[in-house]
Amino acid sequence: MLINPDASPRILLVEGQDDEHVLRHLRERSSPMPEFCIIDKKSITELLRAIEADVLAPGRTAVGILVDADEYPKRRWQAVADRLRRAGITAPSVPDPIGTIIDGNPRVGIWMMPDNESSGELENLVAGMIPAGDAVWPLSLAYIDGIPLSDRKFAVGKTLRAKVHAWLATREEPRKNGGRNQGQGPECRGARCGPACRLVATAIWLRGSNSGHGRGLRSSSSSSTLRGQSDLSRRERERSASNLPAVWQRGQ
Repeated sequence: MLINPDASPRILLVEGQDDEHVLRHLRERSSPMPEFCIIDKKSITELLRAIEADVLAPGRTAVGILVDADEYPKRRWQAVADRLRRAGITAPSVPDPIGTIIDGNPRVGIWMMPDNESSGELENLVAGMIPAGDAVWPLSLAYIDGIPLSDRKFAVGKTLRAKVHAWLATREEPRKNGGRNQGQGPECRGARCGPACRLVATAIWLRGSNSGHGRGLRSSSSSSTLRGQSDLSRRERERSASNLPAVWQRGQ
């Protein structure tokens, strides 16, 4: 990973430290990717505020944006699209369920946790990656469910987050969401792959912009060539996602 974000042609913007840990975990278990820098913006507010400047930075060839849908996915998507519009990039009216990629200079990839469609956040993705039959997960659920409502310090809508973090606290390195081996963290293989595999497949945005394209998609009536390349990107991501379980097994 490149250390200096200003010097990196490829960056991935995330909301917080937990997102960064999970993305590093997914990257290490996936097929080789070009070097890129993960930038923790500390909050969704700061991430949204930074989009325009980071997209327009000199020498930037690829920008990834990772956000939580939270309670209102449509509002969150619109907020991201509005910031991209300020940078001259037109996002589609709705996110692609397998991850949105906007060809241009730079190329932009967007993933909205957990699956580009549902309300939720990072922890919804992580919960879906916890190994089937894990002995600790039911205990983590029971622990949080057993805390009286009057003693809960987390918001009602953050109950799953509390359960996931209770489970993560039993890992060898509990602060690192998604440890580095199967015994420590979530898995992504077979039926457990789902959105996580699609998220990694979306990382083809890292290859950067295609030559001959302007900045972003100018309208829904883009040229047939651009539509054809977008369709090709989608097929490539679908193939990548279907092959990821084997890739992850090799990485363990």
